[in-house]
Amino acid sequence: MVDTIWGTTNKPVSSRKLATILEQDQDIRGTLYVGYPILGTPSGAFPFDAILLSPDRGVVIFDIVEGTDLGDHSKRQDDFFTKLQAKLIQYPALMHRRDLLVKITVVTFAPAVRPTSADPESDYPVLVQGQDVLDFVRSIQWGRASAYPALAAAIQALSTIRKGGRRRRDVAKESSRGYKVRNLEDSIANLDVDQGAAVIETVEGVQRIRGLAGSGKTIVLALKVAYLHAQHPDWQIAVTFNTRSLKGQFERLINTFTIEQTNEEPDWSRVEILNAWGAPGNRERAGLYYRFCAVNDTPYYDFQSARAKFGTDREFQGACQEALDRAKSATAAYDAILVDEAQDFPPQFLRLCRLFLRPPQRLVYAYDELQSLTNVSLPPPEELFGTDSDGRPLVSFGAGSVAEPKQDIILERCYRNPRPILATAHALGFGIYRSPGGLVQFFDQHSLWLEVGYRVHRGELEDNHFVSLERTDETSPRFLESHSPTSDLLVFKRFGSPEEQDEWLVNEIINNIENDELLPDDVIVINPDPLKTRKAVASARAMLFAKGFNTSLAGVSGSPDIFFEADTVTFTGIFRAKGNEASMVYVINAQDCFGGYSPAAIARIRNQLFTAITRSKAWVRVLGVGPMMDSLIDEYQEIVRRDFRLEFIYPDQEARNHLRIINRDISRRRSRRRARDVAELKGLLEAIAVGDVEIEDLPAETRRRLTNLFRGNQ
Repeated sequence: MVDTIWGTTNKPVSSRKLATILEQDQDIRGTLYVGYPILGTPSGAFPFDAILLSPDRGVVIFDIVEGTDLGDHSKRQDDFFTKLQAKLIQYPALMHRRDLLVKITVVTFAPAVRPTSADPESDYPVLVQGQDVLDFVRSIQWGRASAYPALAAAIQALSTIRKGGRRRRDVAKESSRGYKVRNLEDSIANLDVDQGAAVIETVEGVQRIRGLAGSGKTIVLALKVAYLHAQHPDWQIAVTFNTRSLKGQFERLINTFTIEQTNEEPDWSRVEILNAWGAPGNRERAGLYYRFCAVNDTPYYDFQSARAKFGTDREFQGACQEALDRAKSATAAYDAILVDEAQDFPPQFLRLCRLFLRPPQRLVYAYDELQSLTNVSLPPPEELFGTDSDGRPLVSFGAGSVAEPKQDIILERCYRNPRPILATAHALGFGIYRSPGGLVQFFDQHSLWLEVGYRVHRGELEDNHFVSLERTDETSPRFLESHSPTSDLLVFKRFGSPEEQDEWLVNEIINNIENDELLPDDVIVINPDPLKTRKAVASARAMLFAKGFNTSLAGVSGSPDIFFEADTVTFTGIFRAKGNEASMVYVINAQDCFGGYSPAAIARIRNQLFTAITRSKAWVRVLGVGPMMDSLIDEYQEIVRRDFRLEFIYPDQEARNHLRIINRDISRRRSRRRARDVAELKGLLEAIAVGDVEIEDLPAETRRRLTNLFRGNQ
């Protein structure tokens, strides 16, 4: 069966006919790319009309004719062949000595040409009818299916992208962690069909991309920016996000992929990587909201002034809403805007982005299905973007047709977290095996479990019924975990004191670098409580420095836009860690994530633990001190005993409502309290003073508490 991925094409009618013909045949396997790839040549970007990648047929290049004029189709076929061949011979995995292992076939598809005017048997064949196409493709045989993954990686150029900007990984021992990481990177060098569609397919309007953490949303958006820029160099394109440390990652990915496709660096005057909020000043401070205000001459609010006018927890929402209200006839400045981490933004910001676009308002927004464990996803587009004067939705996703780009793409596979790590993070985050107390938060809809990659192992996914849920091999590929025993993928360890924890941590990191052949930037250390991070990591960082190892405190010791530094072990709080990943993740002081003084507090700290664990793409070490860590370890042992399945009596609607009501009501009561713990306030003020924490990075609850405390002392 053939899957079609729709890129930009100026030959839509003939392309749809080709796709329809190939998709209807069940015997031909592969992926048809329309308007892709784009290859960098000495004369610039060279786009292909369409290619079929097949494990049985190799590469079939289609020179597509829209109309009856064949033109110089033989020259076009030669150009397609030689340029793709020159591309593929650069990949050792596709060569045997001097011979290319890939079969390349080129054909012209001209459905409007009269059948008698073309000879499919010629050196430069022309196909004009449906059966001609099928017979031609079926006649091609390629006996090198084992080379197909390397072929797909070369066409997608993803192996280059993933390694771009990273130091070459030299390994000497096949048993080392570094060797295993290199193999993992090679194994995930191919985009799956959904990811490929998300990169290449762009609708004339709003497009949504959804998926779990680790499903590749950020890299997909970066590649999409580069692809659009290569196809439409005159377009003004912006990409925006919430986590500042993603900026450097976007720059690296977009730059590498654009060079791959055009042989030139991006035109950074046409491609802008912008913070969401922004401020006056140089290019590095620019933000999409600030740009909107400047272009449309509406009042701009920074965080402090927005809080003063719109109130705590409504800063960005209020600022964006006023900009929308003041710019009824907005001046558009962009041809495409891509939004990462959309779950972190209020609907008003996404509406502002859409209003800032020229027709047909190409807005792509991507988000985690599990933005937090209690608020699963953004509202549907009909609610998110509002209605017109007649009450009709401004944006609505239809079912779509086969021969057109997808408007709603779900990335079901997780390519970051091995199955045991992801299942453990979910079990701990929801409190499925928590004792005493049980669940602290839960999904609203039964179907969401299936949408995020679980299946029913036993029981029923129904209220008040026992159910056992497990990850599938399809959504959690086995190669992510098969490199190491489960007991090594996940380690929970208890210490008698913080000093013992630091000593063990430092020795393990040194061993990772000196013996395991990991790079320093393969390692991150996460302290879940962002308010205590600077103090909590000081001792371990000092010990590593004394032994000759560089460390950084993300967003503090270096640029807030850069998370990883070369030859440097990164220490971070949970907010800075969000959106990043590493091979070896150490979560320290995990005992703070076991329990809290209220259901809402437990839910919050469980979310922090969930986020910290899911930063890992290979190994996790969860460290803690004292009896609370013992309790967390007991909980983990129950997860192991259940073979990393989630097993529970499914709570009914009343119970699920009760969980959400408790969290909401407790949070509201806490927001009205004025007396605060002096020690906690002192720690917070110290963190702000040294720059470890910025006001806008604080959790909403903490900002409310701090605001009320100062009001109470006036």
